[in-house]
Amino acid sequence: MPLPQSVKLSSGYEMPTVGFGTWDSVESQRGLLLEATKIALKTGYKHIDTAWVYGTEKPVGEAIRASGIPRKDIFVTTKV
Repeated sequence: MPLPQSVKLSSGYEMPTVGFGTWDSVESQRGLLLEATKIALKTGYKHIDTAWVYGTEKPVGEAIRASGIPRKDIFVTTKV
């Protein structure tokens, strides 16, 4: 069975099932992560997968702001 392209949430929103992963534990590569996230958004990703422990909030936030895509149209998921 193929993976569905999105799932309907209880809120009524459709969330893409495939997200762009932002794990990066190397502080010196944050600029690379910023650019990669910008490219992901530009090429159609609307689901960004992250976690507080990754320490990627700043480059992910910068990429979202730079994308010009309304924030309401992007899903940012996280883990505890």
